[in-house]
Amino acid sequence: MMPLAQLRSLIESAFPGDPVDLTSPMGDDVHFQLVVVSDKFRDKSRVEQHQMIYRALGDAMAEAVHALSIKTFTPEQWEQARGGR
Repeated sequence: MMPLAQLRSLIESAFPGDPVDLTSPMGDDVHFQLVVVSDKFRDKSRVEQHQMIYRALGDAMAEAVHALSIKTFTPEQWEQARGGR
């Protein structure tokens, strides 16, 4: 098990300045939901985007994370998903 703040730090280090929302909805620090909005995802397939997340988490993926729901967006996709707000 790894504290939520430590996992968030790993992701934020790989995506500096980009919005990162990481939660543990069950409150158990092994089940997580992640949303990352980054220009780094531009022209990447969904698989490539998720691989970027897995690389950022490194060994934590195998050791500390039981389940991870990942949603990745470019800034334009994020605006569209939010209804253009």
